[in-house]
Amino acid sequence: METLDRTLGALAHPVRREILDRLTAGPKSVTELAEPFDLSLPAVSMHIRTLEKAGLVTRSRDAQWRPCALAAEPMGELSEWLEGYRRFWEQSLDRLDAYAQTVKRGESADAAPTED
Repeated sequence: METLDRTLGALAHPVRREILDRLTAGPKSVTELAEPFDLSLPAVSMHIRTLEKAGLVTRSRDAQWRPCALAAEPMGELSEWLEGYRRFWEQSLDRLDAYAQTVKRGESADAAPTED
């Protein structure tokens, strides 16, 4: 549960979610990750450190380049946790659909012409 808490905490900020989205295209430098944001590099680095602490981003070194890469393993626990809620909503929507079909059949039967 501790991993899930860190993952959810890291995903709570929209800038961090956008950084993760950008990393799905492949490793990027902090400067490349900072491009779309109206934030200073230190501010973007702070968000990246939060993602690193949650295990969602790794950094490597290639000469002067320190690329950030997506590490999606912690998302697995989040996905498992959300799976229960997905099943809940699917079952709720199935029950709603069944009820709507019952109401629709009842309305059709009421509207059918009677033979007198």
